[in-house]
Amino acid sequence: MSKLSEKEIVKHLEKLPEWDYEDDAIHTEYEFNNFKDCFSAMSRIAFECEALNHHPDWSNSYNVLNISLTTHDAGGITLKDIKLALVIEGIVEEEEEE
Repeated sequence: MSKLSEKEIVKHLEKLPEWDYEDDAIHTEYEFNNFKDCFSAMSRIAFECEALNHHPDWSNSYNVLNISLTTHDAGGITLKDIKLALVIEGIVEEEEEE
């Protein structure tokens, strides 16, 4: 998969307003009500990552989840990152509704 241009990345991020582009990766941070809700979202995201065979750099501290996506093989952002970010957004939105 080929690396996207900065112009392409900015265009895709219009659909992902919670995400920022910096240092050849896209980043976001989510805050949940508690650790259980954060971990639940991470578990759901993990299954999707496995299905897509694309994995984030991420960390959490209590109820805050930090995610960074890049395609290491391509040396930057690809459509795999955009697709995974859209999937993650959907999961987090569902978690917030529950």
